[in-house]
Amino acid sequence: MTTIEPPGVLIVTGMPGAGKSTVSRRVASLLPRAARLDGDALNGMIVSGRVWALGEPADEAARQVALCDLNLAALARNFADAGFAPVIDSIVPTRAQLDFFLARLAPRPVHLVVLAPGPAVCAARNAARDPRERVPYDPVALDAQMRAELADHGWWLDTSTLTPEETARRVVRDAARRGLVTAAA
Repeated sequence: MTTIEPPGVLIVTGMPGAGKSTVSRRVASLLPRAARLDGDALNGMIVSGRVWALGEPADEAARQVALCDLNLAALARNFADAGFAPVIDSIVPTRAQLDFFLARLAPRPVHLVVLAPGPAVCAARNAARDPRERVPYDPVALDAQMRAELADHGWWLDTSTLTPEETARRVVRDAARRGLVTAAA
């Protein structure tokens, strides 16, 4: 079985409701030595002045997204260098954001898995969440943006008919082979 081994880094991304948190937690538990790095948890460390990624003012929201990515990359480097496979759980909707990670994580191999059950599935899962945990976003627009920016990068895994356990096993088995990404030329 090929799997993500340190110093490799696994980024599990997708739209809100795609299953990133559940799957990344299960993936990390299936690897021999792994750390799950949760972008939402890092953002939650901002006690006052936090702005949601699509919130206002937009320039502050973008600054906080960049800060979260910088911290995720630093933690991933530290865990990888200590012999743990970092599993990053975060929304990475653009090639520029992916390239940011690739630059900060170099020369470590980076594997990208985009959980892609489709906009309707993501919208239904998001609607089923506790109202305090719902994410206000347009699933059709975000799906189109991610596909336009990242369709040729990483491994797009349709999880619409898979359980979280089946998804995690497939990610552990195939991400090293199917998800490797490189910096833009």
